[in-house]
Amino acid sequence: MSSDSPATGRTPSALDALADSYVDRLAAADPFLSTQLGIVGHDAEVTDYSPAAEHARHDLSRELLSAIAEVPDADGVDAVTRAALQERLGLELERAEQHLDVAAVNNLASVLQSRDVLDLMATETAADWEVVAERMAGFPRALSTWAESLREAAAAGTVSARRQLRLGAEQARGYAARGGFFDAFAEEAVGDDAQKAHVREAADQARAAYREIADVLEELLPQAPEADAVGREAYQLASRTYLGTEIDLDETYAWGVEELRAIIAEQEQVAARLNERYGTGGGSSVAAAKEALNADPARILHGSDALQAWMQQLSDTAIADLAGTHFDIPEPLHRLECRIARTGSGGIYYTGPSEDLTRPGRMWWDVPAGTEEFRTWAETTTVYHEGVPGHHLQVGTQTLQAGSLNRWRAMLCWVSGHGEGWALYAERLMEQLGYLDDDGDRLGMLDAQRLRAGRVVLDIGLHLGLPMPTGVPGSDGGAWDERTAWDFMTENWGIEEAERRFELHRYLGWPGQAPSYKIGQRTWEQIRDRATAADSSPGAVRDFHRRALELGSLPLSVLEGAL
Repeated sequence: MSSDSPATGRTPSALDALADSYVDRLAAADPFLSTQLGIVGHDAEVTDYSPAAEHARHDLSRELLSAIAEVPDADGVDAVTRAALQERLGLELERAEQHLDVAAVNNLASVLQSRDVLDLMATETAADWEVVAERMAGFPRALSTWAESLREAAAAGTVSARRQLRLGAEQARGYAARGGFFDAFAEEAVGDDAQKAHVREAADQARAAYREIADVLEELLPQAPEADAVGREAYQLASRTYLGTEIDLDETYAWGVEELRAIIAEQEQVAARLNERYGTGGGSSVAAAKEALNADPARILHGSDALQAWMQQLSDTAIADLAGTHFDIPEPLHRLECRIARTGSGGIYYTGPSEDLTRPGRMWWDVPAGTEEFRTWAETTTVYHEGVPGHHLQVGTQTLQAGSLNRWRAMLCWVSGHGEGWALYAERLMEQLGYLDDDGDRLGMLDAQRLRAGRVVLDIGLHLGLPMPTGVPGSDGGAWDERTAWDFMTENWGIEEAERRFELHRYLGWPGQAPSYKIGQRTWEQIRDRATAADSSPGAVRDFHRRALELGSLPLSVLEGAL
């Protein structure tokens, strides 16, 4: 497959036209997705998750696959588009046969979290809130149709584990609680008293819908498996879904163990320097170095406002420094908004710009309730991961390619191993470029790398029932289960207990996704090294990054062929 770094002025092909039409048809059939992509015209609507609507959306995929078989490739761009469409839509349909996506219940990426779409909607004017209210009033319809699909999938033998159903019900009731998300969100409405009352009424309807879906999830408990582990066959399919390639799971597990050991050794070298600097007497103890960093007043932010300002300043500086030196950063991407999210459930994430770029890319920090202190040493690398040169540069560059690729490539194709792999690659790259020379910030980056390597080990090991490794903190070579996974995380994850608990539930309910970060990083580094073997100068590496990002997110197997 030839490289298809897009050329300015490329004439759209017949295959592009089919892909573009598919985006419009799918956006109309999935209004929540439409808002996520920034496609206008559907913000007042909700997505129908009923079996009939799900079948209709899958029919769109089948029709597209049939249609592209009838048109030849016009150029290398088409060749890559075809390969990506066949891989992505083929997997979608394979998963649909088992109801895997619509039946999934987890704490981060299932239909249950549909309320997240409200964060992306305009809320500046009274007219904006009319649209928001209409959508909130539609949540009972959206969630009741999901209940239909959950029941149909359960009757066919596909239902999430009991733990996930219980957690999902708890999360739904949290959304619905008095003083919870919908109440707090409705209080932000602008307009006259009648307008605000209308918004509160719509929020009450959404709250009621989440109470009802909590009951449905508990209703399914008798049909749900007790075991969290999904087994090798199901895991292999999940891994392909999030990587876009098939890997040797046993080899990857062994590699993850060795990667974890190497990162721990690197951390201990940095910790030794920090302990000497702070006079802790801790030698190479990573824990002692972290304790000293956490006590350093110069590395502490107080309050969410200070956190937001720090994120924005660090992000703006990175964009200004990197643009035109190490990366080609298009002018529209010089704007990145850093925001504090509303739900308080924890986590940091990125949302891409709208199709017309009127809504900029945004970095969100979902600050848990009661959290008032933030350590910059632990989070500097996260800003690079979510911002530039991480997701903002990657997703923003992809969005800008609609005219030179097609809208499906620019907006809809997203592969976790590619995207999260790039963002983790970007963290390590910033160290190599000298932006993490401070040993505190470097230890924070290594902590993030250690967590991601540990995910490879835990996620594969637990779901496949492999023996735990030896010679690694928190692991004694015994059997993986919830307890031993928790002990392993406690030793290797540099995050608070509540965050670890959320993470563990995530791994148990979303198999195959968490390892995609580190596996994707491994692939990016391998491809870069091959592509720049003859010329590893800064200019050659910068050119590689530009060409690679202009391809958009691709299955890793397709990316390797395209580059």
